Amino acid sequence: MKESVLKKEFKPRDVARLRNLISGKTGDATQLQAGWERHSVDHTEGDTWEEDGKKWTIKNGIKQTVTKLDQIKKLVVMPLTCPNCGKLMKVDLYNKKMWSIHQKCFDCVIKMEDKIKREGKWDEYQSGVMNNNKNAMLTDLEMALENWVEEKDTFVSESGEVEKWGGGDKNAIYKQAKEEIAKLRKQDIYKGENL
Repeated sequence: MKESVLKKEFKPRDVARLRNLISGKTGDATQLQAGWERHSVDHTEGDTWEEDGKKWTIKNGIKQTVTKLDQIKKLVVMPLTCPNCGKLMKVDLYNKKMWSIHQKCFDCVIKMEDKIKREGKWDEYQSGVMNNNKNAMLTDLEMALENWVEEKDTFVSESGEVEKWGGGDKNAIYKQAKEEIAKLRKQDIYKGENL
C-alpha cells in the first residue's frame, strides 16, 4: 500500500482554530481584523424598533417588519380559537362570517344576540348593524367617486389618436353626489327616519 502524504500545510491560524474547536471556544477569533464593528442591540419578544427606515418587531422568536396591513390582517385572518370564549373555531361559513363582523365565534354571537333580545334592545342593535353596513357602502361609494373625478378623460387609441371621452362637468356631478351621500348618511334605513 502506498502511504498518503499530506499535501496541505497547516498555517498557525488553522491550528489555533482547531484548538478553539476542541476546547469548546467556538466563537473565539484566530486572527486580528481591522475595520468597523456594527453596534447591535439585542431585542426580545414583542419589542418594536426602527432600523434603516423600517419598523421591526419580534413575534414568536422571528424578526418581522411591521406594515400598515398588520391591522387589517388581524381583522381578516381568523384565529384557531375564539378570543371571547377560548373554544376552537372551526373554519366554516358561520364562523368566518361572524369573525368578519364581530371578531367572535358563531356561538358567542348567538349568546350575545340572545342577551340583547332579552334586554329588549334588539331593534336598536339591528338598526345599528344595518346603518353601519349602509355607512360602509357609502364610504366605498365615496372612494369610487373620488377615483372617478381624478381619472383622466383623454385616452390614446390603437391608431395613436388622442380621444376625449368627457361626458359632462365632473366637478358638478361630484358635488351633487357628495351632497346626496351626506343626506343618506343621516338617514336611518332600518326605521326610515332621519338621524
